[in-house]
Amino acid sequence: MSDRQDSALETSRWTVRPLDWRLVGLLVGLKLLLHLLSSSAYGFFRDELYFLDCARHLGWGYVDDAPLVAVYSKVALWLGGSLPAVRLLPALAGAGTVALGMVLARQMGGGRFAQGLAGVCILGAPIFLGVHSILCVGAFEPLFWMGCVAVIIEVVRTGNSRLWLWFGVLAGLGLENKYAMLVFGLAALIAILLTPLRRELTKPWLWAAGLLALLIFLPTLLWQVRNHFPLLEDMANIRRMGKNVVLGPWPFVKQQINFLNPLLFPIWFAGLCSLLFGRQRRLRVLGLLYLGMLALMMGLHAKDYYLAAIYPMLFAAGAVAVEDWLDRRAWSQGRVWPKAALVTAILAVTAVLIPAMLPFLPPGQLLAYQRAIGLRADKLEVRHEGPLDQRLGDQFGWPEMVDEVARIYQGLSPEERANTAIFAANYGEAGAINHLGPARGLPKAFCAHQAHSFWAPPDRDYTTYICLGCDEGLSRVFESVQVAAVHHHPWGMEEENRPIYLCRGPKLSIRAEWSRQKHWD
Repeated sequence: MSDRQDSALETSRWTVRPLDWRLVGLLVGLKLLLHLLSSSAYGFFRDELYFLDCARHLGWGYVDDAPLVAVYSKVALWLGGSLPAVRLLPALAGAGTVALGMVLARQMGGGRFAQGLAGVCILGAPIFLGVHSILCVGAFEPLFWMGCVAVIIEVVRTGNSRLWLWFGVLAGLGLENKYAMLVFGLAALIAILLTPLRRELTKPWLWAAGLLALLIFLPTLLWQVRNHFPLLEDMANIRRMGKNVVLGPWPFVKQQINFLNPLLFPIWFAGLCSLLFGRQRRLRVLGLLYLGMLALMMGLHAKDYYLAAIYPMLFAAGAVAVEDWLDRRAWSQGRVWPKAALVTAILAVTAVLIPAMLPFLPPGQLLAYQRAIGLRADKLEVRHEGPLDQRLGDQFGWPEMVDEVARIYQGLSPEERANTAIFAANYGEAGAINHLGPARGLPKAFCAHQAHSFWAPPDRDYTTYICLGCDEGLSRVFESVQVAAVHHHPWGMEEENRPIYLCRGPKLSIRAEWSRQKHWD
């Protein structure tokens, strides 16, 4: 197809059908209900405990995260800091993702069936069931990415270049949520350059959008500069240690199919083909955006799920393509059963997957159920081992660990307790002590892992330390090292099941040597 024909397609206008608000309410309500009902079944996820500590130290940046995650966590603390409070915002973000996917289907010209099919696909995708069950930046990422996609669609559909300003606002906020928004922005720019939409570069609005995004992101960028780019050091350490599982191109693509549910692959792949070559090629920029994101993520050796936030767009496009295809088939015109059968099949598969992805079952039964349906979670980090996948396994053992520390701490004489500090080698252990420990009479934990390394060294040198997550090298630092307890939880991750040491007589000033304790990984 010639560039002139492409330009004619991309400047064409199309009408949009009404949004079925009752259907939106039904699917959004179902998504929200699933996550609210399962929100307190297990326990705090390791990263959630870290984010709650970040909320106690609000700032414009952290070693490994953009600042908005601390804002989400601050809201959770305002709501009481309980598990349901922590998981309310990601549940709402999940509901918003379903609604936004349905809006995208409408923008692309989809009717009631396409809107519903897009919502059902997003609702049933295992990756979204998992990511919206815990507080993490990935839960909110689809809102920013798909918000930007909605702007692109409206620019193409209406020709209103001023809408790019909203792209800038969403991109800037997306950067404050997760730095992967930079990859999205680069892929979007490449896609724009490869289509007639590049004419927008001759107007001021797209450039203004870029400037607006930069201004929103500027405080965080300046924080990174002032602190010598901790993010880059952290990423370099992760690569050097070989911490993350690195997938080749085909395994990476295979994982995209798996975590979205292989039975849904024909729908989102049909959406991609429709955007690139089919009846929706007036929005080819979106198909190229996906391909650009896929190539960049593979080139950066990103974790496979880092691309998840782009798929509501493809589900929406696929739903519109399926609706259009069925409407043009003589055997399905005027008949409800083909569409009803498809939606029923997806809902049935979703019903099977829900008990395997959300913690409605006790862990033993959940693991048996996963095995029965042939579901196996792939490792995301090399050193993480446990009977359950990391997202679930890292929710066990924290109260028990804090109880062990409290028993050790309370077993000391009042004089020694007054001169005892708790040192945690990992942000999860520190977060557990800081969030669950006060109710058990524990002081805050000191930690040099990730952002904890910025907040404070011990306020003074103590004579006794309770050390969590440390190794036998403690004997080089203390005169006396004893194993006071061995923390173990059968469903927790293996690296959590370690001795708790009671150390006395430091050979050096922990406070003076604090900068050497820092570890970012």
